[in-house]
Amino acid sequence: MIRILEPGPLTTVQDRGRFGQLRYGIPPSGPMDRRAFVIANRLVGNDGTAAGLECTYMGPRFEVERACAIAVTGAPAPVTVNRHPVPAWTTIELAAGDQVRIGAPKTGVFSYVAFSGGLDVPLVIGSRSTYIRGRLGGVEGRAVRADDVLRLLPAPAPPRRRVVDPRWIPDFGGDQEIRAVLGPQADRFTDEGIAALLGSPYEMLPQSDRMGARLRGPRIAHARGHDIISDGIPLGGIQVPGDGQPIVLLVDRQSTGGYTKVATVCSIDIARLAQVKPGQRVTFRAIDVAEAHRLVREDAASLAGAVKETA
Repeated sequence: MIRILEPGPLTTVQDRGRFGQLRYGIPPSGPMDRRAFVIANRLVGNDGTAAGLECTYMGPRFEVERACAIAVTGAPAPVTVNRHPVPAWTTIELAAGDQVRIGAPKTGVFSYVAFSGGLDVPLVIGSRSTYIRGRLGGVEGRAVRADDVLRLLPAPAPPRRRVVDPRWIPDFGGDQEIRAVLGPQADRFTDEGIAALLGSPYEMLPQSDRMGARLRGPRIAHARGHDIISDGIPLGGIQVPGDGQPIVLLVDRQSTGGYTKVATVCSIDIARLAQVKPGQRVTFRAIDVAEAHRLVREDAASLAGAVKETA
């Protein structure tokens, strides 16, 4: 079992997500940085679907009541075991009674803690992911609190320590370039509006959350008004309300919306966008669907070889 001693500002249980429910108004949820989440699970011998912790800005302090393995990935947060620093992006073996603290990252927003076996919280509509607005999943549909006790599913620790090739550990500092496919309503914007989106930096605002990334920058001008008949919202859809400021819809997004969508962020860049801190800037680059598919295939191939066992 895992006993939460200090929860951090917003720590939730997440697995890969709750799929197939958008038609009923229930978003997929799951990790904001899917790549980091999957790698954390592989480091402890899980498949990519096991439930772990997503930590926002700062992680928790917790105590394990039996031996297990953990891994910490995502934003580069300092990790200590019994007050001694240990590395992230590798397997960490723990003994009963060990205390772990996940600190505040210098760059990035979301860190992930995976546990061998995965967290054993109830399945809700096929997933253990927390959706706080709907009070679904995780621990009573909320962020974890001090004194919460989380059970682990039974599983042996990996027989060998696992590490991540440094080439696959991302850098979240500086401006981030985000690739996007124009559409589905790009024709509802002026040429100048499209040029503003693709030619100017946009600042991440502190009002951003798991539902959407709110950005501020040059106005993205509409050609024929900003309202449409409500249609489905894809992951990464860039809505532009009447003020001309973009909102990128993320894992806790609404199912439909009536604002025009100028573009859709490529799925493999959702993590990079999610890790941008308020005040940090992003730029957008247009790609076509064929290039987006190629990038997804290349990312899947690189992810397959990212984790190695040590001798």
